[in-house]
Amino acid sequence: MEKKHFALKKLLEAVEKELLKKPNRKTLDRLSLLAGFQDWDSFQEALHGDVDPKANYEG
Repeated sequence: MEKKHFALKKLLEAVEKELLKKPNRKTLDRLSLLAGFQDWDSFQEALHGDVDPKANYEG
């Protein structure tokens, strides 16, 4: 039983570590595309900058 407890504890630690990782740039770019932006930088600029977010949808 003690071995199972130890194994479960290690598994939970590994999952927590993975969940706390910051996504890499490629993942952030893909998520930004799903939100309708060209890349992560343009998404961040729309969130935090002075750019009008509607400008991203204009041709």
